[in-house]
Amino acid sequence: MKGWKKIDKHVLAAAIGAVLMTSALHAQDATAPAAQPQAQTQPAKAANKDSVEQRQQAASANKTVQSLDQVVVTGNSSAGGIRKIDASYSITTATLQQIKELNPVSVADLLKISPGVYPESSGGQTGANIEVAGFPSDSGAPFVTMQMNGAPLFPKWDYFTDAMVRLDDTIDRLEAVQGGTSVLYGNGQPGMIANFILREGSSKPSGDIGLTVGSEGMVRIDGFYGFPISKNSGWYGSIGGFWRKSNGVRDPQFYADDGGQLTATLSHDLDHGSIMFFARVLKDKNQWVTDTPILNPSAGQFSAYPNFSPLTGTFGSNADRRMFLQLDPCYTAGCGPAGQNIDMANGQGGNVHIFGANLDLDWDNGWSLSDKLYFTTGNMDTTAFYSTGANPDTLANTIAGMASSFGLPPNLATTATYTNGKPANMNENVTIQNPEYIHKQISAVSNELRVSKELFEGNTLTFGNYTAVYDQRHIEEDGLNMLMQARSNPNPIVVNMTDGVNNYQLTDGQGLFWNSQPQSWMAFNERWHATTWAFYLADVWNVGKWRFDGGVRIHHDDIGGWFQNTSSGDLDNNPNTVYNNNAEFLINSKQHPTSSRSAPSWTLGANYTFNDNMSAYARVNDGVFLPGFDDVVNLGHPPVEKIHNMELGFKYQAPWIFADVVAYRRLFHGIPYSIDLPTGQVNLVYGSVTKGLNAAVTVKPFENFSVALSGNYMDGHYSDYAGCVPYVAQDGSNRCDSISGKQLDRQPKVQYRLTPGYFIPTSWGSLKFWLTYEYVGTRYGDQLNQQPLGHYYDFSAGAMANIGQNWVVTLRGTNLTNEIGVTEGNARLFGFASGGGVILARSIEGREVNLQVKYQF
Repeated sequence: MKGWKKIDKHVLAAAIGAVLMTSALHAQDATAPAAQPQAQTQPAKAANKDSVEQRQQAASANKTVQSLDQVVVTGNSSAGGIRKIDASYSITTATLQQIKELNPVSVADLLKISPGVYPESSGGQTGANIEVAGFPSDSGAPFVTMQMNGAPLFPKWDYFTDAMVRLDDTIDRLEAVQGGTSVLYGNGQPGMIANFILREGSSKPSGDIGLTVGSEGMVRIDGFYGFPISKNSGWYGSIGGFWRKSNGVRDPQFYADDGGQLTATLSHDLDHGSIMFFARVLKDKNQWVTDTPILNPSAGQFSAYPNFSPLTGTFGSNADRRMFLQLDPCYTAGCGPAGQNIDMANGQGGNVHIFGANLDLDWDNGWSLSDKLYFTTGNMDTTAFYSTGANPDTLANTIAGMASSFGLPPNLATTATYTNGKPANMNENVTIQNPEYIHKQISAVSNELRVSKELFEGNTLTFGNYTAVYDQRHIEEDGLNMLMQARSNPNPIVVNMTDGVNNYQLTDGQGLFWNSQPQSWMAFNERWHATTWAFYLADVWNVGKWRFDGGVRIHHDDIGGWFQNTSSGDLDNNPNTVYNNNAEFLINSKQHPTSSRSAPSWTLGANYTFNDNMSAYARVNDGVFLPGFDDVVNLGHPPVEKIHNMELGFKYQAPWIFADVVAYRRLFHGIPYSIDLPTGQVNLVYGSVTKGLNAAVTVKPFENFSVALSGNYMDGHYSDYAGCVPYVAQDGSNRCDSISGKQLDRQPKVQYRLTPGYFIPTSWGSLKFWLTYEYVGTRYGDQLNQQPLGHYYDFSAGAMANIGQNWVVTLRGTNLTNEIGVTEGNARLFGFASGGGVILARSIEGREVNLQVKYQF
């Protein structure tokens, strides 16, 4: 490992430098005619007046990450899109086939194909933290907007947005844009846009159906069918989706993943363009994985905790799957508090309906129009264990601590049993976990209209409007804790104490209890609504080999709603049921916070095309991130986060190489953050300064063999915070330090993926083999850099056989050597979190291998 560490520290910079130096020499030797044939076969753009099939062909031509001629539609206002080589911003694409080869463990995991993006894909299929280099987010994915056919899936970021997407054969490609022009369009995301573009039907009926089985007990069926509605009608349809069940790599003794989705499109040729309708129904449930106990003998070093594998362990089990949460007080002797039944098998997932329509028109007089209508409604719920932040201890010590915190008299006789009635071992290690039920009922309708006019040859002006109306009903039941074994698939533990006269119940019959210090967030009920509108102007001017573009946007949010107040006390008027004497519950009063905020964004870029296979660009932009409803509830009048981004990019393509390299500097101001400490809540407002390098390079040294390198270097630190934050240091001392100058938490300084691949043509079809080595550098789990998460690497591999014209067999595997890779420390603690050589943290999943057999027709 020491050898790997020394090599990994410099290999990314050395590899990029060597590749670019070599490409420069080849560029000098290359002649224009050698590059000309490839450029001549592709149009500069696909016009809006093209038919459905022509538009698909333009986007599909040379559709690989190694092609600068691919037409992209995300992040620009050009009718029909522009070629990658002409784009003065960072964009990464992946076709359906490339997505299959990448074999991402989740939608979030796929986004790491965009250099500089680090998804913490350890939490399961959904709910990942996604970091974009230089964008300090700490948790969730506020600086990533998921889109479908160019429309944001929800206008305002929330923790559920990545759970609204599933990967299947209805996706044509992914286009991922970082920074730059993204501040102008849609919801004005200053970070990353991940636009999933759907497959459509065509004049020739075609489709596929596939069966996948996995080592984790997965069975999955995928299918797609595209077809003409009728001959020569100009109408085309498609339908497809998936269904699967899986025990999961972390088997909770019930289905970890259960559900599927169905997607349909309807497209039509118009005289001057096309119109497309699409609809999707998603009904899927996925286990959400919280932090688990891991041995942490020294900084950044981790190994398996006894009876709990960091790779396959889970707190889910049949014993703790179903429970009843007591929530509402009653006031008569012997009464039973009302509450909520929950089932951990529901996990985190979605039950949503989506509908959209895209209209693209391009007239011969220089006018063009694009309109994207989008509607969604449904439920995005979570039922899962969350960490309390407390490291495991023996059952005897844990009970003693609970009794003391509740103020019970000393020398009580204790009885501890599992919920199956068997006596519990007082010397075994136990943990306290927080079962939560989170209900989010959502609805949204949005529309983005763009009207463009060619003012004179080479110059096009675009006026646009984005309007969204959306709301959310949000309920959380967060306050109860469960005492359970500190092992995978644990049993809950029931505890009773007595002095011979009084019987004290520390837990209910399920092992549940409210702790002795109720907090307002433990009972949560709100409903809010919002309207977003934005207007923007964008101009593109082509002058010879130069392409200049710029734009300005004004963004406004109106937010209102209500937030229900809480109180604390005994739920059943019985002092001996200790487990609910300190509950937090909703009361009949509400707050009505409102917010009305506006902020501008702008961008300016220039792209210079040296020849048909090489270009360079420069860009500068200012973006904003406006507060949401919960920010207003918690912080009153939080600041608008402001982002200043500067970047230089270089793109080069030849038969033997593809290179896309970006250097950037990013400045943040006005980032709000709240920390709950034993001494009370601390509210911070700070900034950050980051510089870095993103690179995607593919080399083909000889026929049928390629080596792809994708990664980034990021040097980011917090800034603009003069105060200090109290915390417990690693040596146990109480300290108070500033976060200014500390490395951005959760984000690695260096990460990269190296993939050699070999293609073998055969008489019956072809074979393809690939192997990926992934390295993720040192990170910290908190802003004070007191939770070092170390570095890790892992291997994945795949093999694909194309047999004849119809059959495809694919074998893929992830984390083949079962490496421990900690992505998250103890998210409930600020500062040092390891005690007795143990930390609550979350590792990537262990090895998974799956086999797919697909028939194409």
